[in-house]
Amino acid sequence: MDTIASPLMWTAFGGLVALALLADLVLMRHGGAHRVTFKEALGWSIGWVAVALAFGGWLWWQVTQSAGAAEGQRIALEYFTGYLIEKSLAVDNIFVFLMLFSYFAVPEEQRQKVLIIGVLGAIVLRAVMIFAGALLLAKFHWILYVFGAFLLLTGIKMLWAAGKEPDLEKNPLLRWLTGHLPMTRGYVGSQLTVRENGKRLYTPLFVVVVMIGITDVIFAVDSIPAIFAITKDPFVVLTSNVFAVLGLRAMFFLLAGLADRFHLLPYGLALVLMFIGAKMLLIDVYKIPIAASLGVVAATIGATVVLSLLRPQPGKKAAW
Repeated sequence: MDTIASPLMWTAFGGLVALALLADLVLMRHGGAHRVTFKEALGWSIGWVAVALAFGGWLWWQVTQSAGAAEGQRIALEYFTGYLIEKSLAVDNIFVFLMLFSYFAVPEEQRQKVLIIGVLGAIVLRAVMIFAGALLLAKFHWILYVFGAFLLLTGIKMLWAAGKEPDLEKNPLLRWLTGHLPMTRGYVGSQLTVRENGKRLYTPLFVVVVMIGITDVIFAVDSIPAIFAITKDPFVVLTSNVFAVLGLRAMFFLLAGLADRFHLLPYGLALVLMFIGAKMLLIDVYKIPIAASLGVVAATIGATVVLSLLRPQPGKKAAW
């Protein structure tokens, strides 16, 4: 696997992620299980974006010093484009998380624990899938066409389903879990399992954690091929993915009360996936410049967000 990163850059990235996880797991949970306020979530969200931007600036500087200004600019553009794509797709994760929390009536103070597990699982899963994908691409160029076709079809399917409420009652995994696991009648604090009369029982929180894990798998399968259309460097793919995921928990609490304001965003995400899929399919015919890709993604996501605020759903008030 060819990469621009030196051992020092890998070490610096690993150390930064370890510190970031420590901050997310310890500092954000200061005071124990509690309802995260909008102000608290906004502060953390701004902080995570600042960390991601700072890392991108450091990456540009490092590559420029070792490989020249042109290479530094290329890598930085790839990183920021990948970060924007992954951050945008993470919003779709949040919509699904909200639906699951609402369906299972997860108490506000217990949502942090579920999201912590979800973030850790997403980071590990994505790291494994990214290195596997990089190895495959290094040996089999035609895998790009498979990724491209998959993303194009996924985008079309997402566009078709946009605006429709998913029916959790018909989810086969959820039906299997609730039908085969001995369950408690309600939540037992933050416990995932308990013992009653010598028998192991599972709480609804356990089912939610499993469903969040499956959601991570599904979205990783969608998002990782998307960033491989931007760059094949595993360091750029991994760093942009991880920094997008690190702020997922804070972004959830930030957008939890505003999700219905962005009702047109799924259409924008679908169009982005279709664009990236088409870019991969055309890669041997015409390589769309990274700057153009960044512009298309930013303009598409920005336009659907603005239109969502200007044209609220029937029965909803405008954002201003």
